[in-house]
Amino acid sequence: MKIELSSFERTYLKGLAHGLSPVVMIGNSGLTESVMREIAINLDAHELIKVRVLGDDRDARVAMFEQICDELGAAQVQHIGKLLVLWRPSDKERVVLPKNKKALKAMP
Repeated sequence: MKIELSSFERTYLKGLAHGLSPVVMIGNSGLTESVMREIAINLDAHELIKVRVLGDDRDARVAMFEQICDELGAAQVQHIGKLLVLWRPSDKERVVLPKNKKALKAMP
């Protein structure tokens, strides 16, 4: 079950993700079990991550993005070029989402 984000939550997460580097790369083998495990481990550790997908097939990247979010219960934050940005809350609550648009403007 993937998480749905409101537009202001997505905007907030995009801003936080801007300076991040990709922590997982999906190669020519695609979404293997080990790649999915690595994504899950990084989501648990960081909550907000970037994943780089090698290959030029945009439809395949979109399908991978949806599969990752469905299987790992993550939210689709952004798909820009070959980068996927994912967010999934953890027990550590590293990323606190704004409650509304006004709270978004007040956040640093």
